[in-house]
Amino acid sequence: MKVKFSGCLICCILIAAVFTNVNAQTRKTQSLDGKIDAVIKKLTLEEKISLLHANGIFSAGGIKRLGIPEIMTDDGPLGVREDVKEGWGSANLTTDSATFFPNGSALAATWNPELAYRYGHDMGEEARARGKNVMLAPAFNICRTPLCGRTYEYYSEDPFLNSRLAVQSVKGIQSQHVAACVKHFIVNNQEVERGRVSVNIDERALREIYMPAFKATITEGNAWTIMSAYNKLRGVYCSENDYLLNKVLKGEWNFKGMVISDWGGTHSTVNAANNGLDLEMGSQPPYNKYFFADKLLDSVKAGKVSVKVIDEKVHRILWVLYHTAMSENQPEGKINTPEHSKTVYDIASESIVLLKNDKHLLPLNTSAIKSIAVIGDNATRTFHLGGFGAGVKARYEVTALAGLQNRLGKTVDIKYAQGYSGVYRPFGKNARTENAKPDSALIAQAVATAKSTDMAILFIGGNREYESESRDRKSLILPFSEQALVDAVTAVNPNTIVVVVGGAPYDIGDIRKNNSTIVWSWYNGSENGNALADVLIGKINPSGKLPFTFPAQLKDSPAHALDAYPGENLQVNYKEGILVGYRWFDTKKIEPLYCFGYGLSYTDYKYSGFFTNKKSYNPSENITATLKVKNTGKYAGKETVQLYVSKTGSVVDRAEKELKAFKKIEIAPGETANVTLNIPVKDLAYYDVKTSKWVVEPGKYKLLAGTSSRNIEQSGTITIE
Repeated sequence: MKVKFSGCLICCILIAAVFTNVNAQTRKTQSLDGKIDAVIKKLTLEEKISLLHANGIFSAGGIKRLGIPEIMTDDGPLGVREDVKEGWGSANLTTDSATFFPNGSALAATWNPELAYRYGHDMGEEARARGKNVMLAPAFNICRTPLCGRTYEYYSEDPFLNSRLAVQSVKGIQSQHVAACVKHFIVNNQEVERGRVSVNIDERALREIYMPAFKATITEGNAWTIMSAYNKLRGVYCSENDYLLNKVLKGEWNFKGMVISDWGGTHSTVNAANNGLDLEMGSQPPYNKYFFADKLLDSVKAGKVSVKVIDEKVHRILWVLYHTAMSENQPEGKINTPEHSKTVYDIASESIVLLKNDKHLLPLNTSAIKSIAVIGDNATRTFHLGGFGAGVKARYEVTALAGLQNRLGKTVDIKYAQGYSGVYRPFGKNARTENAKPDSALIAQAVATAKSTDMAILFIGGNREYESESRDRKSLILPFSEQALVDAVTAVNPNTIVVVVGGAPYDIGDIRKNNSTIVWSWYNGSENGNALADVLIGKINPSGKLPFTFPAQLKDSPAHALDAYPGENLQVNYKEGILVGYRWFDTKKIEPLYCFGYGLSYTDYKYSGFFTNKKSYNPSENITATLKVKNTGKYAGKETVQLYVSKTGSVVDRAEKELKAFKKIEIAPGETANVTLNIPVKDLAYYDVKTSKWVVEPGKYKLLAGTSSRNIEQSGTITIE
């Protein structure tokens, strides 16, 4: 017997199912809230206050009599750091090694959200194995100036790319019942005077450029914790900024978790407590002297901070604990596994950017090469530790030289020469800065080695001492007189490949002009050398795309062109507004050294057949764009199709184009991939400062599909009604 259901009946069933799920989620939330409220009633005021401040460098709270565990936090973006004792010295354990994950801008260069999820998942597993319940990651402040010392740690200059990667990183970390702590909220875009500087920025730029990734991690990624930035926003410290923390984060975005201060980033008791900070962290005892310790207790007793405010903070902290250390069905956690090494390898291999390959020296023709000179301090340097800030006690790290020896050592004679010293000491009597003079003996040795081999591979760039938290670089120059080394080696061996290692842009204009082959690599984790070697020999076809613009000269970058960095009298004015990164270069028609989204391949791709599912849309619809991408070369490869949107004749000033969608696809030689990209029409909105609302402007828009912000291959026009 056949049973027929009417359309109305099916709709009713679907609606009922939706309501059932919503009601179940509501009941679950109410149940957890009730459980937390019951615990709060059992706490004394003193116990409540004890939950709101650090009791160790990375720990806080804990009430033994009620079985409430401590909050155990841990750096950071490169992996689970080693355990430390008071004063930041190593705890000298033998059980705290971890996997070293590639740096943030390396992850961004993959343009691969799936890898961002794996990064988060594996890091979460390692945090879980080490008993940490808050991971102080991901960090994704916008790259406003290429000089920022933490650019290597952050993602990109684009809010959309940051959002797509950060959401997946958060979901990955929290899949292991470990809280992701997204940071630093907000406009922490320089290290110069970061603890005192006030950022003055118009609301549209704040909403369109600097907030979107944070909002996405809260509203889409459901991040459980967030860290306030050191700096001030419009004269008020971010850690006590009512507008940021109460009105936007907890109000507009409905954030349920806890706001954590950066270490030593709290400046008051009453203002911080009433304006949205939940947990004060720091690294210096005595912890009872903190703003949120005895001083907060006194402020409550004096009626300056209400018990209701304290209870809300305790509720948020317990809410996070019930999702992490006190959660049910907790994963066991894993550390230093082969699977984690594979994730590192995959991120590293997809992050490497081929900048130039004019003589087709790459991929290496290993059957014709008998000897290679590997030159440069960065060929043997490790990057899991260094500088000020988060590092990892890596169980292992494969250097570039070791990777090449692993892949070619049995068939190719590999000779090494240091070429330069990468020692960097910015301060003190024995300071050695980026302007250190060339070491003629090391260069002579490198030249002799290059002369005696078929090919030279030069490893230059920065290192973890040179690119560091707490200080910005002074310029874009290559440090340690590396340019002199490049010139000397290239003069004696025209078959020279230059590999630049760094987490932020450098001035490599002379290298681009004088050298045929340039590869950009990063602080690429435990599998760094193996991944890089496999790209050089062609086992991996490079697919990395630059996550930020490389200016031809520093003064071309917007903050520097407008003399808006690092500020005066502890005030920095974001004069460029929404024109950050490629938005500035493309709108102002300034030619960069390398543009946003740029990256070559060993194969070639041909774009064709661009069309949209409709020609006209209303603001509630989704735009679906489709195009064909054919691999016309000899190698299988991965291509990132980038879709930008342009609005001409707008009622407000706009960037020439903005990234609104991208997709990374793998295509075999000779094959054609059909690529579909979706853009919700609401994502075309601008922020109207007069009405404090997002506005989708009607009219015509151009959709621009390409391989970078400057290389548009296909386009189409749509109308928004």
